[in-house]
Amino acid sequence: MAAEAEAEGEDGEEGKKGLGKKKLIIIGAGGLVALLAIGGGVYFFLFAGGEDPAADPNAPPVVEQKPVMFYELPEMTVNLSTTGRATYLKVRIALEVDDQAMIDRMTPLLPRILDAFQIYLRELRPADLEGSAGLFRLKEELLRRINMSVYPAKVNAVLFKEILIQ
Repeated sequence: MAAEAEAEGEDGEEGKKGLGKKKLIIIGAGGLVALLAIGGGVYFFLFAGGEDPAADPNAPPVVEQKPVMFYELPEMTVNLSTTGRATYLKVRIALEVDDQAMIDRMTPLLPRILDAFQIYLRELRPADLEGSAGLFRLKEELLRRINMSVYPAKVNAVLFKEILIQ
């Protein structure tokens, strides 16, 4: 029986030692994987992710924004084309132009600009101004009309500062 106990003891210790070696290998392998993942992340952020976009031939060209100026028109209130109860539109508009010279060219033409806007706005119905699509169409039409009024000067954009339909 003593021989059997020794044999069992040796097998039991051997089993424990074998299990300990397996745990050590698993922990070591997990640590190695974590170390590789961290190293890969550091490499990506330092070298692969930090490339200059101008160096990539497939990257779109970088366009520098040149400064613009804004010219505020006086507030306009017009009655809209409705049957029945009167509906009013109040707008405050700013115009985006390239420089002060453009503003100087447009200032004497302000009565022509306001006239073109008033005539167009009075023909609108409240339904024409519903939703973002209606406001987008309004912006585009006002931009077209103002560029016709101030030609050869050019307005880049019409910006709404306030729109009130009452």
